[in-house]
Amino acid sequence: MSCHEAPARIDPTRRPLVALVGNPNVGKTLLFNRLTGQNARVGNYPGITVERRSGELKLRGPEGVTRIELVDIPGAYSLSARSPEEQIALDALLGLAGDPRPDLVLVVLDATKLVRNLYLALQIIELGLPVVLALNLYDEAGDDPPDPRSVSHLLGVPCVATSARTGLGIAALRKAVLGALDSPPIGQAPVVYPPAAQADVAAVIAALPAPWRAAHANDAALARWALLSVDDEDELEGLDPGLRAAVGQRRASAQSAGRDLDLELVGARYAFLDAHAADLHRPPPARNLTERIDKVLLHPVVGFALFLGLMLVVFQALFSWSDPAIGLIEDTVGWLGASVGGLLPDGHLTSLLVDGIIGGVGSVIVFLPQILLLFLFIGILEDSGYMARVAYLMDRIMRALGLHGRAFVPMLSGFACAVPAILATRTMERKRDRTLTMMVIPLMTCSARLPVYTLVIGALFAPSAEWGAMPVQGLLMVAMYVFSVVVALLAAGVIGRTVLKGQRVPLILELPPYRLPLPKSVFRLMIERSKVFLKEAGTVILACTVLMWGLLRFPGTPEPLGGLEAASAEVQADWRAEQIENSAAGHLGKFIEPAIRPLGFDWQIGVGIVGAFAAREVFVSTMGVVYGLGEEVDEETDSLREKLRDAKKPDGSAAYTPLMGLSLMVFFALACQCMSTLAAVKRETGGWRWPTFLFVYMTALAWVCSFVIYQGGKLLGFAG
Repeated sequence: MSCHEAPARIDPTRRPLVALVGNPNVGKTLLFNRLTGQNARVGNYPGITVERRSGELKLRGPEGVTRIELVDIPGAYSLSARSPEEQIALDALLGLAGDPRPDLVLVVLDATKLVRNLYLALQIIELGLPVVLALNLYDEAGDDPPDPRSVSHLLGVPCVATSARTGLGIAALRKAVLGALDSPPIGQAPVVYPPAAQADVAAVIAALPAPWRAAHANDAALARWALLSVDDEDELEGLDPGLRAAVGQRRASAQSAGRDLDLELVGARYAFLDAHAADLHRPPPARNLTERIDKVLLHPVVGFALFLGLMLVVFQALFSWSDPAIGLIEDTVGWLGASVGGLLPDGHLTSLLVDGIIGGVGSVIVFLPQILLLFLFIGILEDSGYMARVAYLMDRIMRALGLHGRAFVPMLSGFACAVPAILATRTMERKRDRTLTMMVIPLMTCSARLPVYTLVIGALFAPSAEWGAMPVQGLLMVAMYVFSVVVALLAAGVIGRTVLKGQRVPLILELPPYRLPLPKSVFRLMIERSKVFLKEAGTVILACTVLMWGLLRFPGTPEPLGGLEAASAEVQADWRAEQIENSAAGHLGKFIEPAIRPLGFDWQIGVGIVGAFAAREVFVSTMGVVYGLGEEVDEETDSLREKLRDAKKPDGSAAYTPLMGLSLMVFFALACQCMSTLAAVKRETGGWRWPTFLFVYMTALAWVCSFVIYQGGKLLGFAG
């Protein structure tokens, strides 16, 4: 079928299927939400673990309401692919992966970067698919935006100016989609390819497999896709051996003749677009506002210093702004525990409710205000376009360490949670780069570590303490985040030069224009992450807390003669300490104490570390249970921070010092204490080899670094 031959009309007995395609950062997801009313269904593509989103689009026409299934294809700069995940776009457009072929392709373009975005549209039009163009971000295109009519005239398909952020053109786009479904528009792509490249295409057409020919796409476009995607290093699956052999033969022939086949094909498309660029969109002014800001923020020295300064402000705000809310939650948890304890008689059930559930889970929920604030700041930075600039700054360092620049995107996601960050590596081209990135993502400071850092810093470092003119609490929090990034990059450099050797490839990264963050988008991010946090607190953390309560409670220690209530306060305190020390958890803590004592940790910290392997936040709830069982709480306002701050050794000295706290934070920053992360790595790599390597190297690294911090600090005269 030629690219100008109109397909048959849509079967009225089934629901039409429209594919939504576009480059990253063109507002495709926001447009999807606008069109579907955020009525998204999330699944996976057949045979691939990449997320597949679809929703219902209702279009009202003269004959009533037409219900359409809108499928959001993962963002791509082109259809060329080197991995199964990148091949999704072509498979989904041609119906080669088990799903039906779409009746229409809605291509989203960035009006501020039109020519580069048209490259993907040109490839889709070459395939002979019905296309409608959405010229998005039109409100940001300046005083001389591109003309939709000129774009439509050049490519022969409808083009509508839109802004998914403001709602501009959405009604016109709905009308264009409805009309295109009734009369599918097949565009034109009069690109002139070099004669030698055309000969290569003709040779590959003869090797196209039967299912591809059955997809009713332009054979020449499919052959060009194969020539640009198939080589000795690709990881594409399910390709016909005959097609792979034909492409290999033509590429080898071109190389022996001194030809760059990739440049010939890609260059011809860009030559066509550049030749018509003046008719579509005049060049922008010499330097717009975004470029003037980027000159400062992307400076290798000034930009990085500003980033660190911004992080200091953010993390200091996490303490100062959230402290009133944290205090309120602490008071509420203390009041609730005291009220329940006063209503019930002493016994195991009361202890389970007060010490295990209320005290343990409450010790974690108390950090919800900081989680909300953290994702408020992250949402603002992402929506404004600044996070992409941070990735650009970090790429300069990452390239020197042999890590793919694109890896910073999942690494950045690791600040929220390592599990989705590991899943985000699927779109990287090479298996080596994906595996290497997975090996360092767990080193990034995820939100699960934030309660541990907050507890230690808040308990052992006074709010009034300053280092120079800077507050120590905020400075320490920034230091822990910077420390995690530095160690992750160094680990990538070492692993990439030893266990996972490979060549470096350049970074292709979109730098979106600066925008005002959308409050709705930021609020949605805060709510989603808070739901995840509270869900864990009510499930995993609750279960682990109850388990740790049982291990700390049993086997029990006989009460003093005459009963516990009749005993003196000193006898009661001694009995509670003996109860924990002789419990199953106490024996476990004492068993591992020789291994962690050089790090400054006692057996009680050991109990918390063991519990944290289920989820890092469990450390906080475990310590809450330890100190809820371990001492009498006389005031409702008694908090875990105060208990750690006031804890004493048998000789009367402080049980927890700033040096020990720093050692503990370093251990938590580096140890792989997350079973979900190991399970995700196992699922992505297909075996236990890499999860085992990850667990061993991170645990060893954590022990060594904590040892150096603690023992080095003692040698320098700091109290241990």
